[in-house]
Amino acid sequence: MPGLLRGVARTAVVAGTATAVSNRVSRRQSGRWAQQESEQQAAAAPPSAAAPPAAAAPLADDMTAKIEQLKQLSTLKEQGVLTEEEFAEQKRRLLG
Repeated sequence: MPGLLRGVARTAVVAGTATAVSNRVSRRQSGRWAQQESEQQAAAAPPSAAAPPAAAAPLADDMTAKIEQLKQLSTLKEQGVLTEEEFAEQKRRLLG
């Protein structure tokens, strides 16, 4: 019985640590996305008399950044850091 109790205790410690790390990664990632959103909103200030072709370059950069973030989210999900629900929520925020 002491061996079983030790195994249960060890599992609880590992699960608690994994949850703490996952939550920390999620909070840090959310903070980064919020910072990027605020930077993008600041960059999207009312345009002056800019030519339309010049506006196409930031859109391409924005899409590239979103694609990279989606790749990072996918990697975190594959590593088990994010659950399917967390992945879906972050993806919705990124694309929505």
